[in-house]
Order: sequence, then C-alpha cells, then structure tokens
Amino acid sequence: MVPLIPKKITPFIAILCSGIQPSSPWQVLQMRYEPTLQSVRQHPMPDWYNDAKFGIFIHWGPFCIPAYAPIGRGDVNQIMLREGYASLFKNIPYSEWYVNSIRIKGSPAHQHHCRTYGESSSYFDFAPQFKLTSANWQPEPWADLFQKAGARYVVLVSKHMDGFLMWPSKTANYARAGYHMDRDIVGELSRAVKARAMRMGVYYSSALDQSFTTAAMTDIAGLMSEGGPIDRRYAEYQFGHWHELIDRYEPSILWGDIAYPPGTNPYELFAYFYNKIIDGVVNDRWGQFPAWLLRFMRTRPGRALFNAYAMRLIRQGRASNLKPPHYDFRTPEFTVMEDISPEKWETCRGMGQGFGYNRMETDDDYLKLPDLIRMLVDIVSKNGNLLLNVGPMADGAIPAVQANLLLGLGAWLKTYGSAIYETRPWQRAEGKTSSGVGARFTHKVSANTETLFVFFMERLHVNTVTIKDVSVGDGVTIKDLATGRFVRFKQDGADLELFFEDQPPEVPVHAIAITSHRLSTDENEEINTKTP
Repeated sequence: MVPLIPKKITPFIAILCSGIQPSSPWQVLQMRYEPTLQSVRQHPMPDWYNDAKFGIFIHWGPFCIPAYAPIGRGDVNQIMLREGYASLFKNIPYSEWYVNSIRIKGSPAHQHHCRTYGESSSYFDFAPQFKLTSANWQPEPWADLFQKAGARYVVLVSKHMDGFLMWPSKTANYARAGYHMDRDIVGELSRAVKARAMRMGVYYSSALDQSFTTAAMTDIAGLMSEGGPIDRRYAEYQFGHWHELIDRYEPSILWGDIAYPPGTNPYELFAYFYNKIIDGVVNDRWGQFPAWLLRFMRTRPGRALFNAYAMRLIRQGRASNLKPPHYDFRTPEFTVMEDISPEKWETCRGMGQGFGYNRMETDDDYLKLPDLIRMLVDIVSKNGNLLLNVGPMADGAIPAVQANLLLGLGAWLKTYGSAIYETRPWQRAEGKTSSGVGARFTHKVSANTETLFVFFMERLHVNTVTIKDVSVGDGVTIKDLATGRFVRFKQDGADLELFFEDQPPEVPVHAIAITSHRLSTDENEEINTKTP
C-alpha cells in the first residue's frame, strides 16, 4: 500500500531515509573523529552514496599486456563451490591475478606464459611495456563515457596485488625501483571525473602485494598469509600510500581489498580520512589477522585447519557473515543479496567473468544488456549499489562490447533513472503480476510527495496489467515513465489493475511511478476515477 503521509512529517521521514539521524545532522558536519573504533563507528552513511546507485570500477595495469586468464568454468563463486579452492586458484578467470596464476606450476596461465613469453620471463617485465603502450591514454574519453552511462562515481585501481602503482608516489617500492607509472593516472582521471560531477574513489590492495613475495597463493590460507609482507616496514609503506592518495586526490571512497596488514590501527586511517573528507565512505575489506596467526597459517597444520574452516563457512553460505569491526558498506563480489539488506551494500563485478581485460573472452562471455538492466534494478530494490567494472586494454582503449553495454545502460537510465537514483527500498523488494511477470519496487519520499516505483522485469505484451498485492489510497496518480502519460487504474481487492493507453515499450524493464500527493477535485475526477 502507498499511504498518504501528512505534510508536516515528510521532512522528518526524508531525513530518516537519508541514513542521517534527524537529531544530529549539524553535529555530523562538525564532528572530529578519533583513531578509535568507537569514534569512527559514529560516521553516518552520506546521502550521496545512498543516492548514487551505480558506479564504475576500473582495473588497468601491467596485467593488461598478457591479458590472459582461462575461462569456461563460470565465475569465481561457481568454481569455488563446485570444484574447491585449489581449482579456483589454479583456474581463476581473473586476468589481474596473472602475477599469481603464473607462479602456480601447470596452471593454464603458467602454460600460456611459458609458451608465449618463455619460461625465464618475469611478470615484472610487463611494467615498462605497459608504460609505453599506455602513453597516449587520455582521461576525458573515459570520463565522458562513464557520464553517458549514468554512473555517479568511479573507483580506480591504484595498486593491485601485483604492487604496481598507478601514480608516481613519493613512497617508492623498496624492492623494485621505478615500479610505478611516471604519469599521474590517478590524478588525471580524478580531475576528469570530478569535472563531470561524478565522485572519485580509489581501490588499493592493502595486504596483498606480490612485488615483495615469490610464493604462489594456492589456497585460502595462502591468500591471507603469503600474498604480501607481514612486517612493520611494509605496513608503513602501504599506510604512506593511503595517506598520499587521500591528501593528493581527496577521494570520496576508500576501497581496500582482501585485508589490512597486522600490527596496525586501521581506525587511524579511517579517522584521518573522515576528518578530511567528511562525507567519504570506506568498504568492508579491512579485516586483520595477528602476525602470529598468519605465520601459523604457513605451517602444514595451520594451513589445513584454516582452509577447512574457511571452506565450511563458504559451503554453508556464512562467509559473508565475517565482518571487520567497521565499514560503511558491504561488498559481495559477482553475487547479489537475496532480499533487502538493512546494511548498505555494493556488488562489484566485471561485465565478463573477471575484472582486467582478458583477450580470451568473446562477446558471448559478456553480460547482455537486458540482464545488466535487470541486475541493476534488482540490486537497487534491495538497498544495494552496482559497481560495474571496465577492463581497458593496455593502450587504454575500452573494448567496444564494454562501451556499448555502458551506453545501452545509460540510455535506459535517461528514461527510468528517476526510479533508480535517490530512491530507497520499499517495504518489500519483489512482487509479480497476475501473469507471473516479476516486479521490483523502489521508494522515494520528498517534502510533498511519496512515490512507489514499480519495475516490470520482462517486456509487457499487453495493455492491461495487474500487480499482485499492491494497494493504493486516495489522491494517487500513476505515470508511465517512458511516455510521461497518466495511467488509468482501479483497485481490485488487494491487487492493482493498470490500463495503458499504448502498448508498453520494447524494453527489458519498464517502470511506472505511483505517487501520493494532494490533488484538486478536478484532477481527482479526471485522472483517478475514470473507469476503463
């Protein structure tokens, strides 16, 4: 049911829906955070992130030179559940993991590397080649494309697990001289993105950095304990990078990955960030293990115990229940929530089976536009955002199949974006029509109106549609978002019957807006009381 809300309380409801407590918006703006868990937990979810719904992830680096990962087994979650972690690490469809994949003897990537580049060649030889190949890249075409796609924010990988830096940092890699971009890719893209009124975020692989290691990660215990150094020097190295990224580029999002080095205080970093970027947000991948436990994981019994425990959680579907002490939003990968989550979340995924550009993928391996649109609608209806990855080629060109998907989504959002942006979940996420077509709901409250948006998740082939279990009250109008025309309707018990003047458009997902507001008597008679 879409209730009428008394005008005097709608501003209060709007504040609640924004995620900011109505008693403290001024205190939030003035708050200075301390480097403690108790202090950073007071940080509220800012409106802009809740409103944005759709962002762009970018994985670009030396791994785009080989641009290889095996495909055909499904996504990472499917491989893990069906074949186990040993097969996942050996056959991971992530080309950005190439540095690790070629360390696993006999893996498809190792075999490919030996055939193509020679057994004695090193991953780190790709860095100079990447610098040369990417020399003519310009940030403006990327930013223009992301804006046309309808994205509200962009998250760039500033350092992945290979350790290569996408900016000329003052904190140089102490194991590999010159192992960074000479151009300031982070800075150039940040300026272009912000100039188009989008927010900018930075991804940084905190605990994993294989530019300092030689071991291959072949299981979950190895991922945690052998993917990067666990000493104080490395902890200070990555901490310096985080500070540099915050100070130089003032990002709105800190997107850490995998974990955070032991023996450090992440709340010091969060407090520094929040005090500088008051409406910034951090994700949930900042978990820490003590150094003694990481060392134990490297032993045979420790490895066996941890792997068994982790796999049990994964198979029981409880791995996502493991949470760090503080975060602003959750980050499931290549999967979505089954229902509305009380916590804000953001699913990250590639358009194909991985993130970095993979020359093994064909157009058939990519998402199709109807599926992408349905995915975005489903995510938003359940309190989520979609962080959709772009995997450019080494020269910075975005493959046509990826660009076309973005432009197609942007065209759909031009028509239906009002039902996506600035919305919140309704009392339930899912519904259906009397003919079995699935429906999704979003909700928006303003000072004068309350609107329920209904999405039809398949193309409608008839002019009369009945939505099950949706009741509306007096003073309600219903509009077709594609045409802007009013839709005639009548309440049939608990169901809502709609009568479209024209055949609904040929789109994967169509939507209507059901709005409660004060209407004149003439408008009520003309719009709401007509019988078909």
